[in-house]
This record gives sequence, structure tokens and C-alpha cells, in this order.
Amino acid sequence: HTTVPASAPLAPAARTAIAADGDVTPLVRNGPVADKLDVVFIGDGYTADQQEDFHKAARAKWEKMTAVEPYASYTKLFNVWAVDAVSHDSGVSGDPTQDVVRNTALSSAFFCNGTERLLCVDTAKVEAYAAKAPAADLVVVLGHSSKYGGAGYNAVSSQVGYDGIATASSDNDQSDQIAVHETGHSLGKLADEYDYGQEGTYTGPEPTDSNISTLGADAMKSQQKKWFRWLGQESPDGGTVGAYEGGGYYEKGLNRPTDNSIMRTLGQEFNLPGREAMIAGFHRHAKTLTAEVPTGRPLPRSGSLRVTPLPGAVPHWYVDGREARSARGATTVRPAALGVPADGRPHTVTVRATDATDAVRDPSLRSLLTTELSWRVTG
Repeated sequence: HTTVPASAPLAPAARTAIAADGDVTPLVRNGPVADKLDVVFIGDGYTADQQEDFHKAARAKWEKMTAVEPYASYTKLFNVWAVDAVSHDSGVSGDPTQDVVRNTALSSAFFCNGTERLLCVDTAKVEAYAAKAPAADLVVVLGHSSKYGGAGYNAVSSQVGYDGIATASSDNDQSDQIAVHETGHSLGKLADEYDYGQEGTYTGPEPTDSNISTLGADAMKSQQKKWFRWLGQESPDGGTVGAYEGGGYYEKGLNRPTDNSIMRTLGQEFNLPGREAMIAGFHRHAKTLTAEVPTGRPLPRSGSLRVTPLPGAVPHWYVDGREARSARGATTVRPAALGVPADGRPHTVTVRATDATDAVRDPSLRSLLTTELSWRVTG
């Protein structure tokens, strides 16, 4: 991962002019955009007659991304959209060599900042196309290429509101892993856990990233900081959670939770602290519980409410703040059956559900994993 500088966001008029060719195709629909995490794929280096190739590549990449945990357990939280960006030339600049220049919609190019594998884009043009989608919480740009590479933009100033941009080659076998790694930065707010790029020993303050620390395991446990709740646990990327020297581009002075997670090496799993951070990132945008009846709509006592919780989340129903315990776990209820009295007065029916996953141990994250919905009901 290399963070690259982002262009300034475009004014609305400029976005419209650039994105005039942007048709939008839904690839995955799980619910209203306000309730889900909306992923937007944009292809670059695809000509007008190659847009279906882009759609196939986007579907294939999403299928591979969602084979990786915790994506695999949370597929119902996502909507996925494909936005067509028609390029004059097929392919991207810098493929196969630095002297190759192609005219493409997003100006994708390898050899960015002098690094061959770094696939950079014009972030203002990306924003113009992302704005065409119904919503955009995360953007993935697929450069039309089989060359290895990608990049992450995680400090983007976006009027559209997405967390970041990940770039990857469309036809490289490792491109899906690159995309997953880059979303570790944008959604999970995770640092790189590898130790090249900086010489010497890190001597700065404690990083804000949740997966690197100046603390050793004993200090972490005694001070109850960073990933202390996971220390000694078997991790899905192999071995146990501890404090392994090296991370944040430094060989010394910074520690990481496990020996070799996907934030260090492609093809690996997220470690336990990484999974926790990713799940929290998912829930920053997506709700644990969705409803068919809008919460702003008044409801009669004889009406019906239907909700769809995340698998494993248990709905709890309340009337004026008191739980109707007999309805616990129900997904369809009638206010009258919950105990709303026929007194002609307004009452409040509330449903609350929490993602009960054991992959999140930090109590401060529980609020992100909880969704509460309320309706005004006339008795």
C-alpha cells in the first residue's frame, strides 16, 4: 500500500460534464442505500464496446473479495454498483512499460511516484463518476490490465462521501487481494503491517492506527490498550495474537498483532484485531436492522411492522420504552399485539438489534453494531 496525494474535489457542474457517459448498473442489491454499505466499481481503460467486459470483471472481483473474512460473513450488508466510464483507448498508461501513454477516462497509470506497481488515478475524475451511483461509501477502480498493481487513497476529500478509493488491475490474479488489502485502510482504518519503506527505528508517538503499537504485549495488557483483548488468541492468519516486531514501514520500534496478516502479505487472512476493525467499518455505513415501513410514517395500532435483521441479530421490541418480551426475536409484529393500548393516544414502538458477533470485543464499538428504529403509533 502506498498513499498517494488526492486531487481537489470537483464542483457539481464539472462532475456532471465529465460523467455524462456514466451509466449505472446494479450488481448486488440488498436494501435501501441508506441502510447498506454501497460499493461502487468504476472501470478505466474500457472503450464503449468493452463495458460488458468491465461488468464481468467487477462481478468477478466482488465474488473473490467476499470470499475473504469478514466480507464473507457480511455480504448482506452491501450494495454493489458498476459505473461505466468510457475511455478513448483500451488499457491503461504504463502497461507494459513506463513510456506507454493511453487516453482513458480516469487517467490510470502505473509507475506512479516512480513505483512501477503503483496504479494511480485522477481522483477528481473518479469522484465525477462515483457521483452517478445512488450512493458511494467505498470506490474500487479497476484498471483494464493484467499487470500487477494497485493503490489506496484513504485521505480523499470527497463531496460524495466515500471512505476511500482502492485501485487494482482487472485481470491480474492478485488484484482482488490488493483491493481487499486497500479496503483494510479505507474501511478498517488499518495500517500496513510490513516493515519496508522507512529506515531505522520508529521513535514517534503511539500511532492512532488500531493494529500497530509502540507497546509490547506485557505493557499492552497492563495498560489495557490497543489489541490487549486478543492477546494469546489463535488468529485465522496463523499463530497467536501478540506483539510482533515490525510494522508501519519500520523494522523496529513498532509492533503488529500477528506474524503475517493480509495487511502485511497478500493472500493471507485479516488477523483478529483486523477483523474487528473491518466489521466496525462495515457498520459505520450499514445498519444491523432494516424495516419495510419508514420510521417517519405514522402507523395505526392495527398496522403491521416487518424488519430484516442481520443473520444472528435478535430484534427486541419496546412499547413506550418497555420491552414486549414475548415478541423478542420476531421479525413481523402488530402494535396491538405488542401491547399498544386502544386509548386514542400516541405511543412509540421501538425495535433494537445488535450484531452479536464474537469477532468484536471492544465495548466502545458496540454502538456501531446496534440499530434502533422507532415509529409513532396511534392507539
